[in-house]
Amino acid sequence: MPDRQPTRQPALRGTAQGSASRTPPCPWTGADRPPGHPPSWRKRWVLLLNTTFEPLTAVPLRRAIVLVVCGKAEVVHGDSAGMVLHSASASLQVPSVIRLSNFVRVPYRGRVPLTRAALMLRDNHRCVYCGARAETIDHVVPRSRGGPHSWENCVACCTKCNHRKADRTLSELGWRLPVAPRAPRGRHWRLLAGLSDADPLWLPYLGEPAA
Repeated sequence: MPDRQPTRQPALRGTAQGSASRTPPCPWTGADRPPGHPPSWRKRWVLLLNTTFEPLTAVPLRRAIVLVVCGKAEVVHGDSAGMVLHSASASLQVPSVIRLSNFVRVPYRGRVPLTRAALMLRDNHRCVYCGARAETIDHVVPRSRGGPHSWENCVACCTKCNHRKADRTLSELGWRLPVAPRAPRGRHWRLLAGLSDADPLWLPYLGEPAA
């Protein structure tokens, strides 16, 4: 009878394709997880902190694991669902927040980009006109009347108020804004601007979202 050849386990693919410089192959191949919590390698993000606990950016889970395994970062908070990754010789709790081992100097960053996610966070996902759950973005001065697409002219709005306001100004409707909209400040806002959702474990490091 011929000898059986060992079955090779396929390596995990990276989170991006087509680039020459990619994260090295990851030896962590499986996870113990509660029912109903399937692994989502391509969708999971991990908050990366500086040594001072200042939030720097969000990195893909694969990149975060490589940083920890290579000794360039440490796990501050593990996954709230208790997921654990395994290699041939070790186990590692899936991280949600990691901290760099060495300080990195962050260059000056300009104005926070205006995105739907960041604007909804600034306005607490509430319509500025009635306080209901916000579902869309409204231009205070309509674009059709010369209003810019800027932090100072965009607010979170519910569908009902958006349809009622249409292309009219606040003075024409007799409406008033509770506060003047403006661009949010703080380095963490640049991070939030690029994410549609953030892990609740990140919030103590991001600070209170405020305009």
